[in-house]
Amino acid sequence: MHKENTGDAPSAHTPRVRHHRKRNTDVVAGAGKPNGSHLLVNDSSKYKSFLVRAYSTVWMIGGFALIVYLGHLYITAMVVIIQIFMARELFNLLRRTHEDKQLPGFRLLNWHFFFTAMLFVYGRILSQRLVNTVTPDKVLYRLVTSLIKYHMAICYSLYISGFVWFILTLKKKMYKYQFSQYAWTHMILIVVFTQSSFTVANIFEGIFWFLLPASLIVINDIFAYICGFFFGRTPLIKLSPKKTWEGFIGASITTMISAFLLANIMGRFLWLTCPREDLSTGWLQCDPGPLFKQETHALPGWISNWLPWKEISVLPVQWHALCLGLFASIIAPFGGFFASGFKRAFKVKDFGDSIPGHGGITDRMDCQMVMAVFAYIYHQSFVVPQSLSVDKLLNQIITNLTLEEQQALFMKLGQVLQEKVIGS
Repeated sequence: MHKENTGDAPSAHTPRVRHHRKRNTDVVAGAGKPNGSHLLVNDSSKYKSFLVRAYSTVWMIGGFALIVYLGHLYITAMVVIIQIFMARELFNLLRRTHEDKQLPGFRLLNWHFFFTAMLFVYGRILSQRLVNTVTPDKVLYRLVTSLIKYHMAICYSLYISGFVWFILTLKKKMYKYQFSQYAWTHMILIVVFTQSSFTVANIFEGIFWFLLPASLIVINDIFAYICGFFFGRTPLIKLSPKKTWEGFIGASITTMISAFLLANIMGRFLWLTCPREDLSTGWLQCDPGPLFKQETHALPGWISNWLPWKEISVLPVQWHALCLGLFASIIAPFGGFFASGFKRAFKVKDFGDSIPGHGGITDRMDCQMVMAVFAYIYHQSFVVPQSLSVDKLLNQIITNLTLEEQQALFMKLGQVLQEKVIGS
């Protein structure tokens, strides 16, 4: 394996971006060390890196808490910004400066596909909420409903224009590089948007369903680092040499406990549990539903004998939180392992260097992406009632039918109801 790592270095005629080359040297230089020497307990500079990492973590958590407090739109804007940084880091991963100099404007094509994908994904997710926002204004309502009606055609036209643009820029002796970049761009769009779109969907289902899974990943990551820092002795996986079984198990236990407790705390705030049906920024008031209403359970006798209380009050959503915690501690870390293997394949230490002590944005979002998909699927499968509500049916009617069609539906529904009344 050591020979493979040292033999795949990029050739001289295809240099990479300068900061990537530096990271490549760091990774290859450490490839021959025994796995045990990578453990944090054996790292002589671990306290310095710990302070840098802790400082960045405090700032990230503080900024994240402020954005969450501001509400749905600000959280969505944060997700969009994160996507842009992730795309930039991934675009640069296979960038070759020599070839790019011979293809002026070729980088712009990547961003054309990126923003086309953004328009398509968010147009589908936020279309109904946009309609609900502009409904009082007839002019804006007609404009928005027309745009939604032709949304797919607009996105397809933009994509085809990018496709034609790509074909017209093909240059002799550059075909292989250009087509590899075209395929790489589409893979990035699938990875970034397919997964992060679930994040935005979770936000509007209720900030709770975004904040709890994201917090569990952060907690798991922090305590995996802390437990590995102080107690790590047994390597966990070769893809991530500093990961240990002690850190993995300690983080799993902490994450499960945190999931149960955090769900109880977050579930008490309406502005976290209420879904957002429009794109406004006001505070929300709603019926939280049975999931967020306390239930009292009597403790079994053999437990109550050892505790000062005989019963406990929990929110039903706390049991769902345990499932989220289990996934966050057992499965989601494999997103990080996947990213580690990916970086090793390209001989880079980190995807970027925008966060001191942590690497790039992509390095922090690998597990979050896996968790966001699971949280959305779990919520839709086991939490949301499967029957259509009156509000959802009305929203579909308002969005998809013209005024004349709505009037025809109203008349037809009146006739059906009248016949039922007469028949009964």
